[in-house]
Amino acid sequence: MEVFHTDSKIVITCNKRLSPYLQREVEELGFTPTRVFQTGVELQGTVTDCIPLNLNLRCASQVLYSLKSFTAANPDELYNQLVEIEWEKLIDFTGYFSVTSNVNNEHIRTPLFANVKVKDAIVDRIKKVKDIRPNSGADVNKTVVHLYWQDDRAEIFMDTSGETLAKHSYRKIPGKAPMLEALAASTIMATGWDRKSPFINPMCGSGTLAIEAALLATNKAPGLFRMNYAFMHILGYDEQVFFIERRKLKDKAEKQIDFKIIATDLSADAVDIAQKNAKTAGVEHLIEFNVCDFADTEVPAGPGVIMFNPEYGERLGTHTKLEATYRRMGDFMKQECKGYKGYIFTGNPDLAKKIGLKAARKIEFYNGKLDCRLLEYELYEGTRREPKSDE
Repeated sequence: MEVFHTDSKIVITCNKRLSPYLQREVEELGFTPTRVFQTGVELQGTVTDCIPLNLNLRCASQVLYSLKSFTAANPDELYNQLVEIEWEKLIDFTGYFSVTSNVNNEHIRTPLFANVKVKDAIVDRIKKVKDIRPNSGADVNKTVVHLYWQDDRAEIFMDTSGETLAKHSYRKIPGKAPMLEALAASTIMATGWDRKSPFINPMCGSGTLAIEAALLATNKAPGLFRMNYAFMHILGYDEQVFFIERRKLKDKAEKQIDFKIIATDLSADAVDIAQKNAKTAGVEHLIEFNVCDFADTEVPAGPGVIMFNPEYGERLGTHTKLEATYRRMGDFMKQECKGYKGYIFTGNPDLAKKIGLKAARKIEFYNGKLDCRLLEYELYEGTRREPKSDE
């Protein structure tokens, strides 16, 4: 089974509402999606094609290569289909593999039971052919097999990613309530920022937005921070392909920018964490960090983007204080950020009303399971006037 050179369906998953930005990334890499859905993008390709996808994508979660789709009404039928696959040509019998799944079948009360049936089929097949049992467990740092099973429709994949791509491997210190890296990258892409003008991130927390902005501006791909993927543990892997792709990442990455990325926070601890994360990402020299109230943040002459990710007020007793904060954010953008596009990411529509500005767009996202909006504000120089028509 030459998966590195055999075309099949590739499904790239992402968090809900990130697929438009994932689609854009996939197309920029030269691939043509055959289907785009709420939590992913589908295309045709080989496991070799999965290598640049894994190294480059900022908005993705997993890159899945389809081995077989089939009908299975119950666990026994699932096992019978899977035991026919030539697993001995995919998984090193002296190695280690794990199973993940997305299951909705009337016979399955817990996905763990479905995972065990997959594991049993793989182990039984390899033992029959090689007379030895490979090791298996929950860790996803070696070979990973993924089962998608909805009602009686099943599909089995090689997960070529392993650990999720949604975390970009530079954030060693998360800080309080950090934004997932894939979500941060997607929200920046949603702004249409040109990556050539100032990017200002008051209330920066652990620094994810500012760091992702710096990575986008310098074309530094997530693959530069990671040296282990599940595709490396599939039989037939050629490490030279990986190192060639990684060299391409290094060659296209830029070292300097000629505009400002500024990140501030009232908490000295938060700024310290953000600086350390930026250092791990290799972009600390591109970001100006300051400890200050957001209203004291330097705003260079526009145009540019200013982006807030404030608290949403989910904890009891925080609303009154946050109402004042949201009101001050609106005042600050209106008075100090003329010529910019302003953005506030929030999961609280009641607090959003306190901003006091009319949003030009409300872009839908999820932060975990929380329904959120990226609110866009056009901060015009002076008073906006409709152009007079020629008499």
